Amino acid sequence: MKRLLIFITLLLYGIITVSQVTSNNYLNLNKPERLDWFKKQGFGMFIHFSFDSQLGVVISHSMAGASSDYLDRFVNDLPKTFNPENFAPEEIATIAKLAGMKYIVFTTKHHSGFCMWNTQTTGFNIMNTPYGKDLLAEYVDATRKAGLAVGFYYSPEDFNFLYENGLQVRRRFTVPIPGNIMDKYLELVELQCIELMARFGKIDIIFFDGGEGLLQEKCKEVVWNMQPDIVVTRGAMQTPEQTILGITSEEPWESCITMGTQWAYKPTNEKYKTGTKLIEILIETRAKGGNLLLNTGPKPDGELPEEQEALLREMAAWNFINYEAVEDIKPWILPNEDDIWFTWRPEKKTLYAFLTNIPEWTRGERKEFVIKSAKITEDATVDVLGQSSELVEYQPSADAKTYFEQTGNGLKISCVRAQRIYNNHRWHNPLVIKITGVSPALDPPVVKTNNAEITGRAYNELMFNGEVIKTGDAEILIAGFQFRIFTGAIEELSSSKWEETNTTEISGTGKFSVRTNLLKNNNEYQYRAFVKHPKMTVYGDILRVKF
Repeated sequence: MKRLLIFITLLLYGIITVSQVTSNNYLNLNKPERLDWFKKQGFGMFIHFSFDSQLGVVISHSMAGASSDYLDRFVNDLPKTFNPENFAPEEIATIAKLAGMKYIVFTTKHHSGFCMWNTQTTGFNIMNTPYGKDLLAEYVDATRKAGLAVGFYYSPEDFNFLYENGLQVRRRFTVPIPGNIMDKYLELVELQCIELMARFGKIDIIFFDGGEGLLQEKCKEVVWNMQPDIVVTRGAMQTPEQTILGITSEEPWESCITMGTQWAYKPTNEKYKTGTKLIEILIETRAKGGNLLLNTGPKPDGELPEEQEALLREMAAWNFINYEAVEDIKPWILPNEDDIWFTWRPEKKTLYAFLTNIPEWTRGERKEFVIKSAKITEDATVDVLGQSSELVEYQPSADAKTYFEQTGNGLKISCVRAQRIYNNHRWHNPLVIKITGVSPALDPPVVKTNNAEITGRAYNELMFNGEVIKTGDAEILIAGFQFRIFTGAIEELSSSKWEETNTTEISGTGKFSVRTNLLKNNNEYQYRAFVKHPKMTVYGDILRVKF
């Protein structure tokens, strides 16, 4: 009966036909041209928002392992006080656009099962709150009006469904869900995805979180069937949380990062990253060919917390100066040379070099850099983005020009931080050098990190394994490994410096290993292989091992 009512309603809207619902022509397929489009977007905003933002607790997950009293009040009482009357999606879209974001992904339904739209599938939704309006529709309209791509987050997992059907609220089940209940579960997610695809016009992106297996496959079947041009991110590509891929990838990928330690609003005990750190995360992600989905968590009334807005505006200032270095670009032949990161426009032979980790660069001060992986033509130009190279305000005798020359050691650049961004003349965020008429100066090696082996726990012995995939233009490479204690998913991006093992010489492709007893028991470690080319060090992906 529920299915029939929803089908009739959607047909009355004139949005779908029965043939659209039943066709399976696009099962499990992101179109290549849409993936190319997605990679060009580069930067998006994630919005985690639901009725439990009122408590400032982890979104949805407080239900798992909760008492029956907690669950009863969570489901039946907490929605009665949810009134995001100050939700202003136009303002959110504007600040996202200023920060350089090209799309927004909004939580239509998180694991709790609470729906942020006017759904007919459950009474556990935004319409049965004091707000009483379709908040998702407001988000879609404002985002589309701002010229940004519209994205949905949707959880196939539904804790409220489990609770209503007498099952333990949990994400992983030790025994299968009974067949009759699983059939209802599949019907629920199917009908909700039909609603989401039918009621809100063209949806550009959808992020499925959880429900791997039957539930998620049913969702992908529905959305690709009804909107063949939609890009499915999680569920169809790598979407690392709170971390960045260790290596460049030609395949599309999206890193999901919080500004603080929590996805939804956290009013106390929160620790935010600095604006500089967030900018550096964006730079590294783009240098490695990925997209950054940076999270926000509105307050219960719908407004962005002041701290989050401030960070976005710092990113907006940096983006206003340097936007062309992160928009619609490709990776260079290697992501970085130490603290200098790169993006690349091959069709224009233009390289962007991000000068990071320089916290106190005094305005008017000149610094020199050498880029070993680039060589320039006679008509090349080198400029600092945002600067004219003609003036350092209030320093009439200062030389603001950027100088450069090709040397035997690489491209030598001498530049000044001239532009005044803040009143106190300090600007601690990365400058970007734009280099035109450039081509690769070398062929870098490629190294792969393989799984480590515990060879002697009593003696703290562990064997790191790696493989040289390509030697590049070097006859001899120095190979080894770096490692550090894994501090946690949220803390990883601020982890301490790497320690290094002994090294070995490599004269061709193939596997290599290094045994170490530097690790301590009862720790989890991150590690990565590296090879030292005569002009730079190249790294493999980051893996983890418990020791």
